[in-house]
Amino acid sequence: MRAGMTQQLRFVRELIGPLRVPPGKTVELQRDFDPADTDGVSSKADAASRLQEGIELLEDYQDRLAAQDSYGVLLVLQGLDAAGKDSTVKHVMSGVNPQGVRAHSFKEPTTEELDHDFLWRYQRALPGRGQIGVYNRSHYEEVIVVRVHPELLANERLPEEMRTGGIWTRRYREINDWERYLVDNGIRVVKVLLNLSRQEQARRFLRRIERPEKNWKFAPSDIRERQHWDDYQRAFDQMLTHTSTEWAPWYVVPADHKWFTRLATAAILIDTLEEIGPQYPTPPPEIREEMAKARAALQADVEA
Repeated sequence: MRAGMTQQLRFVRELIGPLRVPPGKTVELQRDFDPADTDGVSSKADAASRLQEGIELLEDYQDRLAAQDSYGVLLVLQGLDAAGKDSTVKHVMSGVNPQGVRAHSFKEPTTEELDHDFLWRYQRALPGRGQIGVYNRSHYEEVIVVRVHPELLANERLPEEMRTGGIWTRRYREINDWERYLVDNGIRVVKVLLNLSRQEQARRFLRRIERPEKNWKFAPSDIRERQHWDDYQRAFDQMLTHTSTEWAPWYVVPADHKWFTRLATAAILIDTLEEIGPQYPTPPPEIREEMAKARAALQADVEA
């Protein structure tokens, strides 16, 4: 391994270590994680330089991932409105081959989706082997938004006896089991919660109102959801406590500084790909023999 890459990977591991939620830990988001933390990264310029190095690493890893065609990676991004999910995807994935990435932004469920179990639409959107999939919001909406607004359960048309008796505990277990199934089948699950402060969310909403080029991002529903801030924080606490597992741990990424959010998310993805260690496949002997013949013929044409 090149010395420069070794240094980059060491930086990656040092950066993301404090962001990982240890499985079994009881989490209180506002106590345990600072949304304005930059973990020693000195400046926006420093972060941009390191992000560019990370993007080059991602490009190399993704090329090998696609060539090996054995593993897939699912990047799950969760966060409140204005946490920076869209811009994180845009910047982190900017250097990879678009043919090897599938991004999905899950909106309000359709009638067809509500006619199935709550994981059905997420299962259908999984990345294939050799691909990186991105869920911009995900199956965790079912234990965040639906928990904050339990009236949404009525739309899911669950049998009456399934709506009570520890439904959230059951859903945590079902999600953990599903993710374990994915990992056991070669789909690595990378989960990132973008941790935004209430004050920074207000500033970003104000920019959407005050800047004409950002008006299109403003939605009155975003402001209404701020009234449930504390409920969302409690839902995040429970989600992190019950679904950070050895096979699919959560990472809580500070989101008050977008430049740090992008760098940290790229670092988490790089660390996962390094653990997979994808390699270019070695052609079998018969193909190598054909390659040698083709090379000789092509070289003759070049020299003619």
